[in-house]
Amino acid sequence: MTQETNLENVLVLEADLWRDGPPHELFQELRSKCPVHWTERITDYPFEAGFWSVTKADDAQAICRDWQTFSSEKGGFTVLTGGFSSQLTRAMFVAMDPPKHDRLKALFQTAFTPRRIAQHEDAIRAIVVRTLERVSSQETCDLVSAVATPVVSRVIGSFMGIPEEDDPIWAKLVTSTFGIGDTDLNPEGMKGLVEREIPEIFERCRHMIAVRRDQPTDDLTSVLVHAEVDGKKLEEHEIIMGFFLLMGAGNDSTKATYCSGMRALIEHPEQRQLLLDDPSLTTSAVEESLRMFPAFPHFRRTATCDTKIGDQQIKEGDKVVMWFVSSNRDEDLYEDPDRFEVTRNPEHQAFGGGGRHFCLGAALARLELRVLFEETLARFPKMALAGEPVMAESAFINQLKTLPVQLAP
Repeated sequence: MTQETNLENVLVLEADLWRDGPPHELFQELRSKCPVHWTERITDYPFEAGFWSVTKADDAQAICRDWQTFSSEKGGFTVLTGGFSSQLTRAMFVAMDPPKHDRLKALFQTAFTPRRIAQHEDAIRAIVVRTLERVSSQETCDLVSAVATPVVSRVIGSFMGIPEEDDPIWAKLVTSTFGIGDTDLNPEGMKGLVEREIPEIFERCRHMIAVRRDQPTDDLTSVLVHAEVDGKKLEEHEIIMGFFLLMGAGNDSTKATYCSGMRALIEHPEQRQLLLDDPSLTTSAVEESLRMFPAFPHFRRTATCDTKIGDQQIKEGDKVVMWFVSSNRDEDLYEDPDRFEVTRNPEHQAFGGGGRHFCLGAALARLELRVLFEETLARFPKMALAGEPVMAESAFINQLKTLPVQLAP
C-alpha cells in the first residue's frame, strides 16, 4: 500500500492482498489513519455482508472483554458466515456466549492448566525428538510437512485419543477446512468443504463417539461424550464440533507459529545466535514468535446493539473483525514492531485479547513451541533455507504451506 491509498474503498479481504500472507503494510496504514475500518463487501463471497476491521490492540482487547456487546454466538467467530451451518458453529464453545460457554469450557480447563500441561513435557519432547531423528540423515526437508505437521498432529491426537496412524488424515481434514481460500490447501473451496470434508469429519467422529460410549477412556473425546452441561449430556453434533475445535486449534496453531518462527531465526542469524549462546532465551523467543506470527489472523464478533468503537458508529448486527496480525504489531505497544527480537519477551494477543475466549490451549502451545525450538536448534544450529517459503493464501490461517530447509549446510 502507498500514501495515496484510498483507504475508504479498500476491501480488506481481497484475495490479491493475501497472496503472500497477511497484508502488513495495509494494516500499518489502517492503524495510523483508519483504525476501525469498514469493508463493504467480500468479492469472492458475494452473499456475505460487509464488516468492520479493528486493527489496534486496545480496541481488540476491549471487544474481547465485552461479550455482552460483542457476541461470539450471534454470527460465528470468523468473518465468513458460510461453511458449517450456524447450528454447528454455535456447538463449538469458541462460538458461544456465557453462561453456556463458561460451563462447556470448564470441562476442559483442568486438563489445560500450566501445571497439568507441564506433566506432558517428557512425552511431547519424545515426539519431537523422534520426528527430528527421522529427518536427521537427510540433507534437506520441508519443515512444515516433515516436522511441524507430524509433531502437532501426534500431540493433540494423543490428547484426543486418536490412533497415530490416523494423524495424517485428521491433519489434512483440519488444514483443508481452515485453509479455505487457498487452492492448494482446499482446491474446491466451500463446495468441497460442504460435500466432502464436513461429512468425513462427522463420519469419523461418530465412530469414535460410539466406541467411547461403550468403552470410556481418559482422553478428551471421552470427556465430551460423557460430559453433562446443565444436567444434560451433549448432543452428537455438539460433541463433534467440540472435538473438531480442539483438533483444529491443536493442529494448526503450533505448526503455524513454529514454522514462521524458525524462518525468522534462519533469516535473522544474529537472533538465532543469541538463542544458541543463551538457550534460556527460548521462552522469550516463543513469545516473540507468537506476537509476530499469530496462528489465526482474526476472530470475529457481532454487535448485539448500536455502539461505538473509537469514533466509528457500529450498528446492531454488524460484523466486527479483530485482526490480531495487526494488533500484535501496534506501534503504540512495540518499538520497531516488524523487527523479530528474541529478547523482547512481549505481551501479545496471539491467544486473543483476554476475556472469556482467551485460548484454552495457550499453555500447551507454549510448551510445544519451546520444546520444538530447543530440539530443532540443538540438532540443526546452522539450518538454512533451501528454497522459497510459500505462505497460505488465507485470512483465517497465518501459516507457511512449505518451508524448504537445508538441515546442516
